[in-house]
Amino acid sequence: MKVTPQELVEHALATTTSDGCVVILSTTTSTNLRWANNTLTTNGVMHHATVTVVATKGPASKATAGVVTGSAAAFEQITDLVESADAAAAAAGPAEDAQPLATGDADAAWNQPPGTTTVSVFDSFAPALGEAFGRARDAKRVLYGYVEHEVTTTYLGSSTGLRLRHEQPTGHVGITGKSADLTRSAWVGQATRDFGDVDALELDDELARRLGWAARSVDLPAGRYETLLPPTAVADLMVYLYWSSSARDAFDGRSVFSRPGGGTRVGDSLSPQDLRLYSDPALAGLECSPFVLAPQSTSELSVFDNGLPVSETDWIRGGELSSLLQTRHSAELTSLPVTPAIDNLALSVTPGQGSVDDMVARTERGLLLTCLWYIREVDPQTLLLTGLTRDGVYLVENGEVTGAVNNFRFNESPVDLLGRFTDAGATVPTISREWGDYFPRTAMPTLRVPDFNMSSVSQAS
Repeated sequence: MKVTPQELVEHALATTTSDGCVVILSTTTSTNLRWANNTLTTNGVMHHATVTVVATKGPASKATAGVVTGSAAAFEQITDLVESADAAAAAAGPAEDAQPLATGDADAAWNQPPGTTTVSVFDSFAPALGEAFGRARDAKRVLYGYVEHEVTTTYLGSSTGLRLRHEQPTGHVGITGKSADLTRSAWVGQATRDFGDVDALELDDELARRLGWAARSVDLPAGRYETLLPPTAVADLMVYLYWSSSARDAFDGRSVFSRPGGGTRVGDSLSPQDLRLYSDPALAGLECSPFVLAPQSTSELSVFDNGLPVSETDWIRGGELSSLLQTRHSAELTSLPVTPAIDNLALSVTPGQGSVDDMVARTERGLLLTCLWYIREVDPQTLLLTGLTRDGVYLVENGEVTGAVNNFRFNESPVDLLGRFTDAGATVPTISREWGDYFPRTAMPTLRVPDFNMSSVSQAS
């Protein structure tokens, strides 16, 4: 007889010999389609499950923790994981981030079975994709791409009585279009919860438009250019900023959010613009877990915080740094509120309005990017990043795109950019090209930066 996730969690909690225990069991089904040269190449459906057992020993203020993660679908496998976690907790010294485990009851959804997905999620998308293949062949264009949809259901149980369940649907599509001679390239991408809002023909229309822009090629040298960052490129940068906003790192003097002389920069102005960078587990279309899920302790996560509720949090408000990623332990150090990490991110600017096309129309001369990639940190103290442009850098002249230019390497700090941008569009759902596989739930505006630093010409295509 098949064992349910809830039964596996309860077995783990009944088996542990430690003073405290948290069990996180996640089960995922996923399906995907892949294509190249205007032809579907692969598709499949997969299933996997992971279990993390956190065992704690000793009084809350000096507790040790043993954390073990593995696969388990039977009681015997769960027992092995629990025994390993118990042994690790017994051998460990007091954990720096030790706190009492979160308490609570079973939520209303606890007894529900895991959510699933099947290839039928592509029932509307796939036929339209086939039509896009035909259009591309007729126009001597070539399409490459990948779509994936998954549903992950997470069950969190604790020796304190907490029983929580969260079901997370996640999907994304990325399509690269090329000219038949492969000299021109463009990319479009979209995140989705269920593919009901993904129009393959609309995406193909945009690829065709961008490849048409690239019929004229212009070589430009390195330098500082007025640059329009579309939402996906803004997401590339803001996600990195968010991941770098650990309160503990800031308190220890290791980040751009460290205050000279000690402490954090919470309360400092980062931008003269009326902007808001925030997360909200209930944000429409970007819904995510309303409680902490921490399979390990890091500078911004603590296994002792598993199950704590999370709520709408402003990271930057009115241009002022409002919050950093806080565990209960780091909050004690910084004397700031507990503001755990949340699995989505949005940036809005008042009075940002209009689309990318609207911003192009009000641009005398500048560059329009598509996305960024190979982003790496150069200096954590300023959050200086370097990386490359990819799949379309376009020249804008007198309110129109007039051609494509070469790729560049850039050197910029997203924190510094927030203080320098001069124009913003409306906030729309988007996906980071670089980080979307890990952090897909974002909403961003288009931003105009008057002096974006293209530090060198890149030969990347």
